Amino acid sequence: MSVLTATENHTIPSYPLVTIDGGKPAMIVVREANGVDIIIDDAFLLPHRKDYYFFAFIEQGGSRHWIDFVPYTVKPGHFYFTVPQQVHLKEESTPVKGYIAGFTEEFLALEENRMLRRLPIIQNPAGAHELVLSEDDISYIEDAMRKMTIEFEAGGTWQNQMLTSWLRVLVIYLSRLYNEQYGEHCITKSYCLLKSFQELIGEHYASQHVVAAYANLLNITPGYLNDVIKQQSGKTAISHIHNRLVVEAKRKLLHTDLSVKQIADELGFEDAAYFNRFFKRITNTTPMAYRQQIREMYS
Repeated sequence: MSVLTATENHTIPSYPLVTIDGGKPAMIVVREANGVDIIIDDAFLLPHRKDYYFFAFIEQGGSRHWIDFVPYTVKPGHFYFTVPQQVHLKEESTPVKGYIAGFTEEFLALEENRMLRRLPIIQNPAGAHELVLSEDDISYIEDAMRKMTIEFEAGGTWQNQMLTSWLRVLVIYLSRLYNEQYGEHCITKSYCLLKSFQELIGEHYASQHVVAAYANLLNITPGYLNDVIKQQSGKTAISHIHNRLVVEAKRKLLHTDLSVKQIADELGFEDAAYFNRFFKRITNTTPMAYRQQIREMYS
């Protein structure tokens, strides 16, 4: 589902979500794994990160892989999920039968998808990666993901809206299973700190752009905050702040006709020129070029 054009994330490469044929950037990809033609590149047998949410429903087959240095044996009748930037390592390339899906933070940032960001299977407070499925669960999930795959492959008018509708159904159903199997509590103090930090960014991203401000809100030192966030997510604290600003900027570029200067003002930047440089440094494109690209992709 990914391509071998990686961006450096320290010493571990991070792979973006791309279309199956052509390798173009994508916000959501869904496909059936038929047990025959899913070929894993050798690069995925080395430690790497996925820059997107990943779902895998396994009907037949299995393999062994590691997520953040915890081993998992992939088994039929199970559902597997990961969040962006966790470290993945597959021990071998083996075919499986089922369905796989990937979607990005950018996809969740779309106005109609924002509620999905708050659901347990996305937030993953328990740091889990696996759901055990009953026969009824298997039937329900297989039906939903089959319909998503058909829609994804068919294309056509309002495809994104249809995929959003099916993904919403799937994520809500999985979140119910998640709460039944894991509850709603954080496993470690460090993971709770990461979630609290992310929630504060969501509240203050437009007014607070530095790590020290969030450390003060959490009553800890900036150094300690950065150390925990980096250990838990693989990214620095300032990267989380910048990434949220970029997500909000992309949302406004897609969903509004605000000028770049107006968006810069709303996000707390001193001037449009600085915002332009910031946006291009993070995304490798200008705000206006992104607006044109994303509107063409989403239309």
